[in-house]
Amino acid sequence: MSTLRSRRPVTGAATAVSLIAVLAAAALTGCTGGEAAAGDTGRSEEASVIAPGRPGEEARTISPQEAREAAEEGTAPNAADHAFMTMMIDHHEQAIEMTDLAEEFADHASVRGIAGRIAATQGPEIEIMRAWLLRNAGGEGAGEDAPHGHGEHGADMPGMASEADMERLRAARGAEFDALFLELMITHHEGALTMAADVSAQGNDGAALELAAEIGASQRVEIARMEALR
Repeated sequence: MSTLRSRRPVTGAATAVSLIAVLAAAALTGCTGGEAAAGDTGRSEEASVIAPGRPGEEARTISPQEAREAAEEGTAPNAADHAFMTMMIDHHEQAIEMTDLAEEFADHASVRGIAGRIAATQGPEIEIMRAWLLRNAGGEGAGEDAPHGHGEHGADMPGMASEADMERLRAARGAEFDALFLELMITHHEGALTMAADVSAQGNDGAALELAAEIGASQRVEIARMEALR
């Protein structure tokens, strides 16, 4: 997979990291009331924590316990993460089906070459997403319905080729196949960019956000290459 990273907006995970850093600083400074007076029992109040606000919001003061709880919750996978991983598996699987057809029916070596690169990238990504879903089964959003499959529900995902489109691709040969493959795969990749952008804005899990960034980076490059072949 590509190691490129894309910029993304501040998310709950990023806020949690900020809280952890502030909490660590508070722990170093000790209590807010200065040194304990002579004869004190040694008990002191925990330092309060300044929690960074979301973009456009002011910071607020919370207790260390609240900061710890917010940090733990801030990195937990949410429904957007689960939906992205579930749907992107099916999205990738259709792309793999299209690249298999290209290997057999494409006329131009460059089309077969880009199809091979897509398959080499998306095959391992499918395994990463399946492993993520197994690790996070039972978490928030894990049991919610999400569009999936290559049929009626799969059509709800951005960029998915319809069954009629796939039938046309299966029947095409030579230069006709090349033109249709590039048309459908560019649209397919553009849909994946939309899905990656959505989870970048709404997701919470670091691994899901990192994979979305990598998918976005690699598929932008592949779109440019396919556009050059048209």
